[in-house]
Amino acid sequence: MKKIVLVGGAGTVGAILAKGLKDKYKIVIMDVQKPDDNVAFIEGDAVDFDGLLETLPDDADTIVNLLRIESTKGIDSKAHFDEMTALFFNASYYLLLAAQTKGIRRVVFASSNHVTDGYEKDGYSLLPREITVDDFPKTNSLYGVLKFASEQLGYLFAKEGKLSVINLRIASVPPAEKRKQPNDRLERTLLADEDLVALVQASIETDKNYGTYYGVSDNRHKPWSTLNAYQELGFGGKASKKE
Repeated sequence: MKKIVLVGGAGTVGAILAKGLKDKYKIVIMDVQKPDDNVAFIEGDAVDFDGLLETLPDDADTIVNLLRIESTKGIDSKAHFDEMTALFFNASYYLLLAAQTKGIRRVVFASSNHVTDGYEKDGYSLLPREITVDDFPKTNSLYGVLKFASEQLGYLFAKEGKLSVINLRIASVPPAEKRKQPNDRLERTLLADEDLVALVQASIETDKNYGTYYGVSDNRHKPWSTLNAYQELGFGGKASKKE
């Protein structure tokens, strides 16, 4: 059974993945805080490269990078920018380098739809079609800038041929309590739990060495295209907001 390490997995997305993948893989969560779920846990900080080399399991097959921090502004304070850069760029590099150093096969990077949120408003595409991964990145935030930069780091590592990297531009995965609240945008941007699990599983199992894909359910008027995810990963985004 493959060992999958969910780095930054103590949050909402990590909990969904740990539950949904536990029967298929040996799941380990690595984070600075222990998750609520009863799952194998390693305390570790991804911004500490030497610590990563010590704590990441040598027998891991795939690392799933779920690191996140709240960010709502376009241009933010220097202090918050430094914090975001440490988590969304430095740590991305450290995880890729640590994986390559240890001979870990693949890193799945949880990127964000905010890489191209300049083409989207209120959950609708501003283009005359769905937004694709071929559209030039256009973001409204430093968060989006750093996520795209980390995607490009993954490309550099994959290009060397020693590490496989899959980037997933995740749509909306709010906590369960927030899904019960009225949210018009969520009707189009939700990535349902079962689709999140299916997308990550497909990213672990694919024979693609590198790729970037949007992760969104098959919602009516969804702003992002999942066509290449279907063609290359076999991901269909079957669920919808009305699951």
